[in-house]
Amino acid sequence: MKPIFRKCLLPLTLALSCAVVMAGVIFAEPQKRPTSYSPVDLTEPFDSVMTKMKEAKPAIMKRHMDLLEQRYDLSNRPAADGMMSRGKKIQEGVRVKLPANVTWEQLASFTPEQIKEKDMWPGGFYPLPHPNHPEGGMLFPKFHIDEIKKQELGDLTRFDLDYDLPDHVLPEFPPAIYLTTRPDLGDISQGKVVTINNYFELFNGVLNPKQIEGLRLLVTPFPQQQFNQTEDRRSEKPHRGVTCFDCHTNGHTNAATHLVGDIRPQEFRHRLDTPPLRGVNIQRLFGSQRALKSIEDFTEFEQRAAYFDGDPVIATKKGINILERGSQVHFMAEFQALLDFPPAPKLDIYGKLDPAKSSEFELKGEEIFFGKAKCAVCHPAPYYTDNLMHNLKAERFFKPKMINGRMASADGPIKTFPLRGIKDSPPYLHDGRLLTLEDTVEFFNLIQGLKLTADEKKALVAFMRAL
Repeated sequence: MKPIFRKCLLPLTLALSCAVVMAGVIFAEPQKRPTSYSPVDLTEPFDSVMTKMKEAKPAIMKRHMDLLEQRYDLSNRPAADGMMSRGKKIQEGVRVKLPANVTWEQLASFTPEQIKEKDMWPGGFYPLPHPNHPEGGMLFPKFHIDEIKKQELGDLTRFDLDYDLPDHVLPEFPPAIYLTTRPDLGDISQGKVVTINNYFELFNGVLNPKQIEGLRLLVTPFPQQQFNQTEDRRSEKPHRGVTCFDCHTNGHTNAATHLVGDIRPQEFRHRLDTPPLRGVNIQRLFGSQRALKSIEDFTEFEQRAAYFDGDPVIATKKGINILERGSQVHFMAEFQALLDFPPAPKLDIYGKLDPAKSSEFELKGEEIFFGKAKCAVCHPAPYYTDNLMHNLKAERFFKPKMINGRMASADGPIKTFPLRGIKDSPPYLHDGRLLTLEDTVEFFNLIQGLKLTADEKKALVAFMRAL
């Protein structure tokens, strides 16, 4: 080959090689980028989606239930002398399982850095994932599903998931209802779950017309992310939706779970344990982290955002219910502000124990609560909340890791929830990771470095049961 042809051929060869490489770049599968938005225009038939999810359900639930068994003692061990307001037995004892070859006393002697380095943070103290964290969504205990089926013929069953925690570690059902305006009536629930079918019968003559209308809206079903009329749902049939009281049963809680809507990406979203609505009249912050400033803000936020995972695009498609602030939101908030804490006959007008009505053990617990344990720094009497937010920085004790689709890392600042009536609302902490008050005491003993003795821990639990 003549030199001139070699000179011409070399650039041509390089050009062809570059074209092949560029073609590979042009036609390669594009890498998916993270997005804050849910898919809107679904093309796969609903029956196909449901079939796949039903087939995947046993493996998903087994993985999650195996995690719970690794973390907790889930046995039914009620306290001999502890009951909720309507008589359900309180579960007692520490249920979080310890790492091998260590006691709670030994663990409390280590620094956060040592616990982190030795990987000794108990499994039950890590954030609790949703039963299927990548999917998320509202999930209801079976006893509530059964009651709504009975009363309204509505089905809150999800075809892809079941609720996870056993009934005996959950609040009593139905819960009692106490009103700030009519303490003389005591529990006015009559042992019933308040729904659209019976709210008028139960409250006519007790509430004013505005409050009755607010209650009607609180028990009226509206479309939600998993329960709606579109093909993008998790109920077998098109659904009217959920009510506020489907989670906040009787203005309290049934421990229904969900994922918070205000965090992305999905693996950082916190599981949400439904808090009671009791005592909202004395609270000044709403939402575990959102710091909403009024119950009106919270009510409106729930309908506009939380119901649809914080995605207004999806909400428009699924039938968002826009509440009118001046009447509907105001009426709903007015009723919620009437929901009182349960009676605490051992407390005086300052929210402290009356010595004449209290045991020596309970009084010892009160002393520890306001002293060595430093509980009152965030939970002062009489309602046992400072209406602020605090960052416990639990991440000091462990290295971030993925647990069943949930990235266990820093929680950030969390609202101080009231402790009045705390015995009525297990499980505890914002995501429900602590099943008993004993678990909660052990958690904060480590978080705060308190080094409480075994007797001091028991006394602290006895005091909190009296609140």
